[in-house]
Amino acid sequence: MRARKPVIGVPADRRLLGSHWFHCVGEKYLAAIADASGALPLVVPAFGDRLELEVLLERCDGVLLTGSPSNVEPHHYDGPPSAPGTWHDPERDATTLPLIPRTVAAGLPLLAICRGFQELNVAYGGTLHQRLHEVPGHLVHKEDESQPLEVQYGPAHDLYLAPGGLLARIGGQERIRVNSLHSQGIDRLGEGLVVEGRAPDGVIEAVRVADAPGFAVAVQWHPEWQVLKNDFSRALFAAFGDAARAHARGAAAANAGR
Repeated sequence: MRARKPVIGVPADRRLLGSHWFHCVGEKYLAAIADASGALPLVVPAFGDRLELEVLLERCDGVLLTGSPSNVEPHHYDGPPSAPGTWHDPERDATTLPLIPRTVAAGLPLLAICRGFQELNVAYGGTLHQRLHEVPGHLVHKEDESQPLEVQYGPAHDLYLAPGGLLARIGGQERIRVNSLHSQGIDRLGEGLVVEGRAPDGVIEAVRVADAPGFAVAVQWHPEWQVLKNDFSRALFAAFGDAARAHARGAAAANAGR
């Protein structure tokens, strides 16, 4: 019997499009899961406590948290009020923040990107800079929206991976070039998180959950962008897919033994 593809749950943003609310996930994330991880993406509505998380996790073999134009609401990490006009998505916060520790505890592989990276830090008790480009001593990490997408998502700075760390082993190198499209960034690192990579200005841009029973990695940049054209991005999504396949095999074996 052919093994089934692993299923990756992808929590959506909640957005008002015209007069109606929609639950949306960028195609580039779904395509990266399908093409580079070899898995089946499953869009999860941002229903907050209306979701039965245990039931969801029983049906998934991994979770991917995407980037988004919205910011995590600062009351989740006791931060000051956001600047006027900041885009928030409280329904997504209510979905992902409780989902993250349950995913890790259940042993499901987790890959978090950009907003997802920030969500993971907050879920583990960390704090965020809301406007990193205004913090003295840091590079401007946000994109120039006047430029075409190819420029916005193009390589922006080096990233130094922790020697001997998980990401250095996955990619086979300790320095890579990454894009940079974020305003928020880690201020205080969450409890139990281990730094896997930093930007040249010292900003933490990659972490893993230290005591996770499975793959649990978060990155600040966007490896899903043209994933098949970047060796490190392909390796990262392949490792995530391999972890999800291992989980699927374990689940299948457990069900067969019942």
